[in-house]
Amino acid sequence: MDMAKLPAARGWAWIKQGYALFMKAPLLWLMLMMICIVAAVLVSLIPLVGDALVSIFTPVVLIGLMAGARAVECGGKLELAYLLSGLQKRTVQLLALGCIAVAGQYLIFAVMQAAGGAAIVSLMMSHEPVTDPAVMEHAAADAGFALLIGAALFSTLMMAMQYAPMLVYVNGLSPLAALKVSLRAFLKNINAMMIYGLTSMAFAILASLPMMLGWLVLLPIIFTSLYVSYSEIFPVALPA
Repeated sequence: MDMAKLPAARGWAWIKQGYALFMKAPLLWLMLMMICIVAAVLVSLIPLVGDALVSIFTPVVLIGLMAGARAVECGGKLELAYLLSGLQKRTVQLLALGCIAVAGQYLIFAVMQAAGGAAIVSLMMSHEPVTDPAVMEHAAADAGFALLIGAALFSTLMMAMQYAPMLVYVNGLSPLAALKVSLRAFLKNINAMMIYGLTSMAFAILASLPMMLGWLVLLPIIFTSLYVSYSEIFPVALPA
C-alpha cells in the first residue's frame, strides 16, 4: 500500500494544524472529549472486563473522532453524532482490532513476567494505587530487563495501532493488514514521528501543571493532529 514519506518538520506541523482544527469548534470538541472520558471511566468500573472493554471499543470511538475532524476540516459542523460513525460500517473489524490490542497487551505482560518482572506487572495490572513509592522503586529495580522488553514491545504495539483503525475503516484493510501497514508508516516517517512525539510530551508536561486542566485542550488536539498526520501519510480522506 502506498504511503508518503514526510520530512521531520511535519511532526510539528501536525500539531499546529490539529490546534487549528480544534479552534474551529473548541466547545464541541471539549464536549466530545468529556463524553468519551466519562463513558470510558464508567465502562472501566465493570468488574473484571471493564478495562478490556474500553480497549476493545477504542478503535470504534477513534473513528468517530476522526470523522468529526474531517467534517471540521471541510467546513462542516462538529456534531455528537460523529461518535457513532464507527458503528455504521466495518464495526466487527474495528472491534476485532480492539481485541487484538487487548490480547497484545496481555501477551506483553506475560513476556515481562517470564523475564523476571512479575512484581512490576502485578503493580501495573492492579487497580489499587501504589501509596508507597518504595514499593514501586523496588519492583522496578528488580525488573530492569523486563521493563526494557516491555517498553520495546508496547512501543511496537502503539506504532501498529496508531493508524490501524483508520486503515480498517477508510482503506478497507483487514485488522492484521492494517496493523502491519500502520507499523510500516510509522517507521517510514520515524523522524516526523519523533518530533511529533517529543513535542506532544512537552505539551503534556505543561498541561499537567495547573491541576491537569491543560489536558482539556491538549486531549482533543492529540486526536485532531492524529487525523492530520493520517490524511498526509495516507491521502485518502475520511467521508464527511
